[in-house]
Amino acid sequence: MPQTTPTVAVLTALSLEYDAVLAHLTDVQTLTHPRYGTKAKQGQLPGTPWQVALVNMGEGTLTAATLTERVLTWLEPEAVLLVGVAGGLKDDIGIGDVVVATKVYSIHGGKQTPDGFLVRPEAWRASHRLEQAAKEALGATTDFKAFFKPIAVGDVVLADRESELAEHIRTHYNDAVAIEMESSGVAHAVHLAGEAGALIIRGISDKANADKSQADAKGSQPLAAANAAEAAITVLHELEPKPVPGQAHSDPRERPFRGSRYGGDHLDFRGSTFNGPFTAKSVGQRPDNDGR
Repeated sequence: MPQTTPTVAVLTALSLEYDAVLAHLTDVQTLTHPRYGTKAKQGQLPGTPWQVALVNMGEGTLTAATLTERVLTWLEPEAVLLVGVAGGLKDDIGIGDVVVATKVYSIHGGKQTPDGFLVRPEAWRASHRLEQAAKEALGATTDFKAFFKPIAVGDVVLADRESELAEHIRTHYNDAVAIEMESSGVAHAVHLAGEAGALIIRGISDKANADKSQADAKGSQPLAAANAAEAAITVLHELEPKPVPGQAHSDPRERPFRGSRYGGDHLDFRGSTFNGPFTAKSVGQRPDNDGR
């Protein structure tokens, strides 16, 4: 289903994550996949050129991979954002803080031997283009702290910092600062598609320990989901659509120049081609040494 306006897909696993993103969109309509019945909300993000296709996938890596591939072929977005909540693995990253994944680890790959479990890591890096936009957009945020760090992913809810799984992550993925259940599926599907880039944005809703239920009961999930959605929207305000092949691409240097050097409004015509004469006016400025 080719899009005539730049489209980004935002994927979520939980309804509260979905609702947190949906609140930022206008002119929303419901799309239905003609064969599989998958639903998406398509809306405009005010103040940007972006049309957002929002899909609530459900939980788990397998579901995430399947639905991501479906969204890529159906709606043809030029970028994919996974937005939601995660458990924190580091003491210096608090509830409500946001983690933008620089790297996604799949934590269950390996080989069990008589000498122990030998890890066979799989990892996907964030899209450079999207990560750069995120760093520019979130560098001065004041509502929450944003961290650019790796995250761990597996089909498991971690609620015990002293468990064998927690020790496995500390030993083999010790730079991971959060854990959740969908990012590896999304990242792998986007990687195989080879066109769109992926960015994972997670709000910390608990500390992946025995206090998880208490944190959830105090409203930590809505807070984390809201902050992750706000971070995603902020990134999209910074992100520029890719140039469309066959369409003229404006050069940011071709604009009115103002200031003491020029003494008025001037246009920069470098690289331009003219099929006829044009009129210019000298204002008494001496040329630079390079003749301009």
